[in-house]
Amino acid sequence: MWFVFALLSAVFAALTSILAKIGIAGVNSNLATAIRTMVVLVMAWGMVFLTNTQGGIAAISKKSWLFLILSGLATGASWLCYYRALQIGDASKVVPIDKLSVVITLVLAFVFLHEKFTARSMMGCILIGAGTLLMVL
Repeated sequence: MWFVFALLSAVFAALTSILAKIGIAGVNSNLATAIRTMVVLVMAWGMVFLTNTQGGIAAISKKSWLFLILSGLATGASWLCYYRALQIGDASKVVPIDKLSVVITLVLAFVFLHEKFTARSMMGCILIGAGTLLMVL
């Protein structure tokens, strides 16, 4: 089931890029990011209440709070940079560079989470990096 959700995530991410590129025409990128964030906020809390999981807030550990907050800050920084890049650059060039996050995530998962970094992972990183360069040059 994780694969289905991951695939849907990729489809929605692709739609996000195209819809955002159209939507930010003539709009300040920071304002556009704030609008997008409000929509995501309403949608996320809607799902929490729809699934009746709001009672779990009290059970969240301090460590989880810290890392969820840090993750939120990283997401915000990513979105601000992404929208600015998308506003001033071509989507066909911005999006592949943004997807280098896959390579960076694999390296960080190896370093900080001690996940396996296999020959296949290495080859995937090289191919993604090469593919990105090929698309943006």
